[in-house]
Amino acid sequence: MRMLTRPSAHVHCCSELPATVFGASYAAAAVAMAHYKAADSKREQFRRYLEKSGVLDTLTKVLVALYEEPEKPNSALDFLKHHLGAAIPENPEIELLRLELAEMKEKYEAIVEENKILKTKLAQYEPPQEEKRAE
Repeated sequence: MRMLTRPSAHVHCCSELPATVFGASYAAAAVAMAHYKAADSKREQFRRYLEKSGVLDTLTKVLVALYEEPEKPNSALDFLKHHLGAAIPENPEIELLRLELAEMKEKYEAIVEENKILKTKLAQYEPPQEEKRAE
C-alpha cells in the first residue's frame, strides 16, 4: 500500500479509486448530492410559483392576522379557513345581495298569496265557464 504525503495528492487519487475503497458512502454521497440538487431545484421552482401567484403574500397576511389576534381562536385551522375564503365570505357587497335576495323572496311569496286571494274573489264574480258558453 502506498503512503500519500500530500493532501492534494490524496484528493487527486481519491477520485481515481473505486467506491469500494471508501465503501458505498462515497458513491451514495454523490447520488444524494445529485438528488438534493434536483429536489432543491423543484422546491425553488415551486416557491417562485407560489410567490408569483400571490399565495405566499396571502398566507403571510393571514398568519400575521392570527399572530396579532389578542384572543387566539380555539381552532387556528378554522381561523385560516375563514380568512382564506373557505368559509362564507364577509364581502359587504355579497351580504347586501343576500339581504336583497331575502327581501325579493318575501315579496314574491306575498304576491303569490295575493294572487290566490284575487283569483278566489274573481271566481265569485265571474259566472262559471259552462254559463259563459250557454250565452
